[in-house]
Amino acid sequence: MREFWIIFKQAFLTKAKTKSFVITTVIVMAGMFLLSNLPRILETFDGLGNDGAAELKIVDTTGQLKDPLAAVLQANESDITLESTGQSESELEKQVQDKDIDSYLTLSLDDSNTIQATYTTLSSIETSLPDTLKNALQTVQAGIKADELSLSSDQVDSLFTQVNFEKNNISSSAKSEDELNQARVLVYILMFVIYFAVILYSSMIATEVATEKSSRVMEILISSVSPVKHMFAKVLGIGTLGIVQIIIYAITGFIAFKTSASEVTEGLGSFFSFKDINPITLVYAVVFFLLGYFLYATLAALLGSLVSRTEDVQQMIMPMTLLIVAAFILAASGLGNPELTYLKYASFFPFFTPLVMFLRVGMLDLPLWEPLLAIAIMLVTIFVLGWFGARVYRGGVLMYGPSRSLKDIKKAIQLGKE
Repeated sequence: MREFWIIFKQAFLTKAKTKSFVITTVIVMAGMFLLSNLPRILETFDGLGNDGAAELKIVDTTGQLKDPLAAVLQANESDITLESTGQSESELEKQVQDKDIDSYLTLSLDDSNTIQATYTTLSSIETSLPDTLKNALQTVQAGIKADELSLSSDQVDSLFTQVNFEKNNISSSAKSEDELNQARVLVYILMFVIYFAVILYSSMIATEVATEKSSRVMEILISSVSPVKHMFAKVLGIGTLGIVQIIIYAITGFIAFKTSASEVTEGLGSFFSFKDINPITLVYAVVFFLLGYFLYATLAALLGSLVSRTEDVQQMIMPMTLLIVAAFILAASGLGNPELTYLKYASFFPFFTPLVMFLRVGMLDLPLWEPLLAIAIMLVTIFVLGWFGARVYRGGVLMYGPSRSLKDIKKAIQLGKE
């Protein structure tokens, strides 16, 4: 076991000390703090160019709409200030074109007492101010029509009373709406974590094995330690490094959002609270993540042992990459409806199980035997793949020359017997 832990430590520390790993980790951590404080930063820059409330010139041809509109904007705590002007529309339009003013608003009433509003600006992407004005004018319009019909304020409010609509799902696998929404978020997170962890760390394992082979270091290593110990030490060492990095990201993200008080982060905090999630679902998240990683990592080590040049690694692990991409697509397709029949069958295929079965476990109340059976299938698959991978790895690390295809597996097994 001493040799195993030496290789484990070497795999962990060598990658942890590389500039690319350190720089990537620091950049992602800095990015989390930047994103969590982005609203505050944007407000700061917005404040540099905005000395006060937005002033909007208004041409009210009726003389009756400006004051009600201003009252509605004030009630909505809007920072828009309306300024009446006696200038003609052509003069105001020229000022907009000359960029003396940003925009102006023209108001009038037609024969049916319906407000006719025209907002004039040079900006083709501005939406916030026009939408605010439109909503406020809709409230003013409701008031005008209420006066015409001699309706009291209580009668007007009754017109907009919300319908009491409840969804009652009697399916045995159904969850509450809050549970479904939070489970959907958790599934999203796990999908991306597993996807990027498998792509990044499995590729790292395969590249590490190929690098040692290309530098002939492998010949020295296998003379003092068995190839099987070497393979599993690599898988566990880099896997532990990946888990540590993910934990660092999680802690950094938690601190970043907790230390940046804003409406956006507070909203995200309540959205990601997971207070309605069954704790067993979080347990399944950890289990499927670990099983998924070690399944693909063992396969990556097997494939990496077949190549002797780092340039061939990506080509050799392409089938594995396609498997995780297919699993990701299947899981994503079931976010809207996890009860689809093909998802049930796909969730028991070991290379799809980490994403697809967790999708079903997170969003449905499945009988206990289904996730346990999927976990058992994955454990058996990892054991078989580890046993087979050890045989391939034993001969594969001694193979040199250009890699042709997966047909080299047979040659590796034969070489490992000698």
